[in-house]
Amino acid sequence: MEDYAACFDDLFPRLAQRRGFREYPTGLLAPRDRNKTLTCLAAAEPVEGAQHAAVQRLQYILSQSAWDSEQVNDRRLELLLTDPSTAPHERGVLVIDDSGDRKDGTRTAHVGPAVAGALRRD
Repeated sequence: MEDYAACFDDLFPRLAQRRGFREYPTGLLAPRDRNKTLTCLAAAEPVEGAQHAAVQRLQYILSQSAWDSEQVNDRRLELLLTDPSTAPHERGVLVIDDSGDRKDGTRTAHVGPAVAGALRRD
């Protein structure tokens, strides 16, 4: 994780930002329930932990600190596209689904049928 996060260091001018950036994907990848809440990302209790220093640090980085999310996303895509193990090739492409919806079985939880548009008959 450190090697990956270091690829973004130049996009975060302050040390606190770089540290916060490392905590964010680490929290997302941790095997925890609710891993998209700030308290869970920072490994704190849901309600009581909201004032925990790690939660406050992450909250600041994500909402108050000055950094460009488009630059971070562009760098993320650049890294995916230049790594032979994740770059698209003639047999397929890697798809990352971060929606958090359960994908077990043939149905997605809490989702109705999708309609691609009106059928037109000429």
